[in-house]
Amino acid sequence: MLDKIGELKRGEVGELIRSRIKEFKSLPPEKWFSELCFCILTANSSAQIGIKAQEEIGNGFLTISKDSLARLLRELGHPYYERRAEYIVEARKYSNIYEIISQFRDERQAREWLAKNVKGIGYKEASHFLRNVGYENVAIIDRHVIRAMIRYGLIDKMPKSLTRKKYLELEKVLEKVAKDAGLTLAELDLYLWYMETGKVLK
Repeated sequence: MLDKIGELKRGEVGELIRSRIKEFKSLPPEKWFSELCFCILTANSSAQIGIKAQEEIGNGFLTISKDSLARLLRELGHPYYERRAEYIVEARKYSNIYEIISQFRDERQAREWLAKNVKGIGYKEASHFLRNVGYENVAIIDRHVIRAMIRYGLIDKMPKSLTRKKYLELEKVLEKVAKDAGLTLAELDLYLWYMETGKVLK
């Protein structure tokens, strides 16, 4: 795995990933709520649908009625359009998400807060959000990353469920890989995702 990552780091993929990390770090505070909605939408769905929704809906995440939001999400092909519309409308009480997250000194405490307080956000989605707004030391553990971990012998099999305890165990494994590869967890995630899907998204 380290050889493969090293090879990618030196080429176009490495350049693209470094550029993507810079984009995350420069995301303006007024876009943070839209990014939170993106992460709510990608749970049990796809990043592509979340990206399409962000492009189509924009600031509407803060203003559109729940029914209109559900209709738009259905038109975009989201499988759980009603539930996700409900979660987004409920998340509006955290429209000042930039101020809330900025109060935490440690991003893992911020992740705990997100997973506990925002409906539709678990450990994976909270980590995804934090990475997409510029934090670097949490792992986004989804099925693509787990498959890569199995393929490269980091773990034996797909976990039956991803409890908080299991998530933190897998994150520890990825921390060691990141350290050995000279990467942050944020960068490592993008490399693993590319190795499994051939894409660098967000």
